[in-house]
Amino acid sequence: MLVRLLYASRSANPASSEVTEAILAQSRSHNPAMGITGILCYGGGIFLQALEGGRDQVSDLYGHIQKDPRHKDVVLLHYEEITERRFGGWTMGQVNVAKVNASILLKYSEKAELDPYAVSGKVSLALLEDLMATAAICGRT
Repeated sequence: MLVRLLYASRSANPASSEVTEAILAQSRSHNPAMGITGILCYGGGIFLQALEGGRDQVSDLYGHIQKDPRHKDVVLLHYEEITERRFGGWTMGQVNVAKVNASILLKYSEKAELDPYAVSGKVSLALLEDLMATAAICGRT
């Protein structure tokens, strides 16, 4: 059974780009063996991540993320059973919102900044889908 999980967190060290790079490297290293795909959107010390894969694998990974000292204020935004992956093209795609047209962010929130804590999970998922449609997501498969 496939599921999609969307969560937000704050970086424990928002000034460090190394934290983001380490999370991406670890995801790209471990996710293929677990059958997990997804994307990580980040900016302003906030992470918005979508994970897709088997129910057990996604649940286990989310449990590890909740305990990961690189993350704080981890919040589950959206969880659903799915018939197919939307973000299956990436072991962990990435979006740096500093490089995104501000109008895309403004389309989904009060300000042109990433703040999944201020919007619903469905709005955050719509933002990720829009970023995918506008080719803002980069990364390796």
